[in-house]
Amino acid sequence: MRNMLPLLKETDFPAICRGRLETLQVNVGYKCNQACLHCHVNASPNRKETMSRETLDSVLAFLKASSVETIDITGGAPELSPHFRELVVQARRMGKHVIDRCNLTILEETGFEDMPEFLAQHQVEIIASLPCYLEANVDQQRGEGVYAASIRALKKLNALGFGRVGSELLLSLVYNPIGPCLPPAQEGLQADYKRELGDRHGIQFNRLYTLANMPIARFGSTLVSKGEFNGYMALLRRSHRDENLSQVMCRSLISVDYRGYVYDCDFNQMLAIPLHCDGCSRTHLRDLIGRDLHGSPIMVADHCYGCTAGQGSSCGGALS
Repeated sequence: MRNMLPLLKETDFPAICRGRLETLQVNVGYKCNQACLHCHVNASPNRKETMSRETLDSVLAFLKASSVETIDITGGAPELSPHFRELVVQARRMGKHVIDRCNLTILEETGFEDMPEFLAQHQVEIIASLPCYLEANVDQQRGEGVYAASIRALKKLNALGFGRVGSELLLSLVYNPIGPCLPPAQEGLQADYKRELGDRHGIQFNRLYTLANMPIARFGSTLVSKGEFNGYMALLRRSHRDENLSQVMCRSLISVDYRGYVYDCDFNQMLAIPLHCDGCSRTHLRDLIGRDLHGSPIMVADHCYGCTAGQGSSCGGALS
């Protein structure tokens, strides 16, 4: 896999600083039951990286001492972490809002049959990947049979109340473009998703989040191999909008890897660009307990244009 940082490090992206920390995003490991083309984590069934008990204890200690409101658990398939359930239970006991970044097909794997009930019991918000409402497009990006498995999983979640009108169990879906283009307007695409999934399968959900593909990791390497990298970067640059800078997710979020080291966002984590730290090479989460990050500089590179292009892109979908 190509190292993308040398192509992205030199940048004229505007300098930005942190606001109030609201979300702790925790990557519990890179192992996944899928290997998607657009995956910026390079996750796959062959990855071995996973969070240790010691790192879990650091995460829980930070949560206990922090005023962050949300813990956003991601991977890989985060459910594959041996500590996933304990992290959820302990975070909920602290009164934190918990998000599970779920790929849906994990809910059909052996040993995970009761995961939907577990997530419902602890009122975990599910943000689930479904890059299109059409079977051919999903299977092209994520593998044969993924669409059918995802639909079955969504029906199980709906049966428990996730995504249904009047229910407190939140279920949102995530759209990624298949190729080197910006996602369409989020509001209009959400209406299409709700109509098509409702009419075809009787599926309900709360919101659709549209995310731009980042020119890093597996997707970035594919762009380079096809000679499309420069064209995609030019698209991101000319689509940049300054008004999106105030809402980018790195202003209110920090990303923690499976070893406990901290980054400004999940994308910087994959590029090994650590959180700004005077006099040190990288920062561990345990070193941030009691420390206020407000106003500290955010580390940027050319991939950051992926968050500010067009309607903007973040873990919470479009910015404008």
